[in-house]
Amino acid sequence: MGLKKLHNLVGAIKDTTSITKAALTSPSSAAASAHLAVLRATSHLPTTSPPSPHHLSALLSFGRSSRLTASSLVSALSSRLFSTQDPSVALKSLLCLHLLLSRGSFILKDQIFPALLRHPASGRNPLALSSFRSAISYSLSSWVRWFARVLELMLVTPSSDDPDQLTVLQNQDVMSELESLVAVVEEISHVPEGPASTVGNQLKLEVARQAEEDWVQVSAGITVRVREMKERVGLLSYSDSVELLCVLKRIEEVAASQPSDWEWMAFDERLLSEVGKLKGKVEELLVRKEEQERRVRREKISESARLVNPVRSEMVGTVRFGSTRWVAT
Repeated sequence: MGLKKLHNLVGAIKDTTSITKAALTSPSSAAASAHLAVLRATSHLPTTSPPSPHHLSALLSFGRSSRLTASSLVSALSSRLFSTQDPSVALKSLLCLHLLLSRGSFILKDQIFPALLRHPASGRNPLALSSFRSAISYSLSSWVRWFARVLELMLVTPSSDDPDQLTVLQNQDVMSELESLVAVVEEISHVPEGPASTVGNQLKLEVARQAEEDWVQVSAGITVRVREMKERVGLLSYSDSVELLCVLKRIEEVAASQPSDWEWMAFDERLLSEVGKLKGKVEELLVRKEEQERRVRREKISESARLVNPVRSEMVGTVRFGSTRWVAT
């Protein structure tokens, strides 16, 4: 029996054992239902297929009940993700997590961060998968690490792209949101393989499809915030202007270095045009501010010289005393 067939057989046995164990040992009916739903959605077999639609619908249904039920599901999903060494199971678990983030109810989304942060390895990488390695499939392992990093960044992206809501934010807050969105497209552009790798592997293809949806969503958020900063450019401080210029350059760098194989991985030309125009305005603003700063420094030096030089000229070659007793008569 080949190694791959042996691995698949072991995976099938693990699934059966886990389902039986969840049904017998879960502390509550909600916990048992959650574990079963997660195990069915993230089964070892088939290794190249994503979770089925009806299993994904079952996960979403946990958000239509109590907060305890939602918490049970997210806890079961995070436990499955952190405990597996199988890249196929890990990638399916990430797809399920992505589903909760994008389409889950509020109470489901609200449980994700607490569940992830309870893991001992959480910190700068809440999903704790930056070092995921598996001898089963090196290719699939790279997809796990990449998609986990995308989801980590998606966890902290702003949820609203309403221009009216952006108007009440401070400049630094809008730029912080813009920077977080740019970080997402930067990470998506680091996709480990091209479209050819997804031929015959529907699991990879589904991950790429979800990344495409994220790209479109995040690009729209970037566009809204670029337009908002365009309205504020004349009110920016020097430090804010430098920070904004750096973010705009990062957008252009992503556009210039995008993999040509993925056709959807491209910014709208209108967005790039607006980025270029805003970048030009910020650069002009920085030149003016630098010139103003130099002029202020010159004026301060000139004023200081006028105050100090008269004193020095009086003191050259003479010694003055407070008493006139030594003055010759």
